Amino acid sequence: MPYLVSLVVLAGMIFALVDIITRDQSLVKHMPKTVWLFVVILLPFLGTVLWFAIGREYPRREVSRPPQFAPWASEPAPVRAHEARSTEQQLADLEREIEEERLRAELARRRRELGDPA
Repeated sequence: MPYLVSLVVLAGMIFALVDIITRDQSLVKHMPKTVWLFVVILLPFLGTVLWFAIGREYPRREVSRPPQFAPWASEPAPVRAHEARSTEQQLADLEREIEEERLRAELARRRRELGDPA
């Protein structure tokens, strides 16, 4: 039985060392890779547990729906389909709207000057 515990600790230590060595520095948290290597080598069981608990950066999982326990959470808004109009066409439409608004303001100003109630 003592051999089994020692074998499990040794296997965990080797697995942690391989994981530390192959991992990019940007995916290591709290300390540099070399410090983690020394911690795992000098304290095999504790170093391995600490490495997998706090030293390793795990990939984030994407949540596709709100949690079921939150009744106030609603479904995300549907994504708008890509418009087929070009930027130039959209700018031309915007310029036409601006011109229409300018003409309406001019018409309203002239009506006020003439005293027309309509």
